Amino acid sequence: MVAPPLLKLPDEAAYRAHFESVYCRGPVITFDGIRVRIRKRDFDHCCFKTERGTRRKTIFCRIRAERIDWIKAALEDPAADLRVGWDNLRKQYAHDRRVAIVFGTYVVVIEIQRCGTKAELITTYVADSGPGNTLNKLKKAPKWRQKRT
Repeated sequence: MVAPPLLKLPDEAAYRAHFESVYCRGPVITFDGIRVRIRKRDFDHCCFKTERGTRRKTIFCRIRAERIDWIKAALEDPAADLRVGWDNLRKQYAHDRRVAIVFGTYVVVIEIQRCGTKAELITTYVADSGPGNTLNKLKKAPKWRQKRT
């Protein structure tokens, strides 16, 4: 699948309005039938980055915002590289988190609910590539397999 074109809008407010109109009116259905709920507050995870030395996402990131339309494309892409997510608190793989890697370095993370047919968006970002960084770590994770209920 080819990546959608970058979205060029004038400011943060325009990106937020676009995000809410596309994603917050109903779930996005993944290629394998999982209904992903995306909330207005998820815009901050998708379009802001962390200020160095803090854990809070406070800096609007145009690189992330321009890729808002990639979220839906990634979730709907049957060719996405799907990996098991990482639980940073427990320091272990979390089989209820699915990481989709598409378009080379774009990452979408969802959390699968117990029923296995619903999920919530966790975050999206462009992963760093090269030796020892985020993309390589993600690709070392086990392949994600959907549990059958």
